Amino acid sequence: MLSALFQSSTIPVLQEVVSFSQARHAVLAGNIANIDTPGYQARDLSVADFQARLKKAIDQRDQPPAGSPGEAGFGAKPLMAEVAKSSRSILRHDMGNVDMETQVTEMVKNEMQHNMALTILTDQFHQLQTAIRGTLT
Repeated sequence: MLSALFQSSTIPVLQEVVSFSQARHAVLAGNIANIDTPGYQARDLSVADFQARLKKAIDQRDQPPAGSPGEAGFGAKPLMAEVAKSSRSILRHDMGNVDMETQVTEMVKNEMQHNMALTILTDQFHQLQTAIRGTLT
C-alpha cells in the first residue's frame, strides 16, 4: 500500500531528478578540474535524453500495470552512466574544448534544478507527515 502511495506521487520523479543532477554536477566539476589538461574533451550527461526517459517513465507509470506491482523499473538509472561529448565549447590550441564560462553556467543551472527538486521533495514529505499525523501544523 505504501509503495503504491509513493509510486503514484511525484516523489520517485523528484528522486530521479535529484540523482541525475548530482551525477551531472560531478561530471561538470570534472570538466573544470581538467580545464588545463591538454587534449581533454568536455563531457556532459544528456539533459534531453534524461528528460525524454523521465517522461516515458511517467507515461508508463500512469498507465495500468501489465504485470505484478513493483515489476516496472523506473528506468532512469542507466542514463547516469551515459556521458555525451559537449559540442558547444570552443576548441583550444591544445585540442581541448573545455570552456570555463560554459561549465560554470551549466553547473549553476544544474544546481538550480537540483535545489528546486529538493525543495519540492521536502514539501512532499512534509505533506505526507501532516496527513499521517492528521493535524495541520
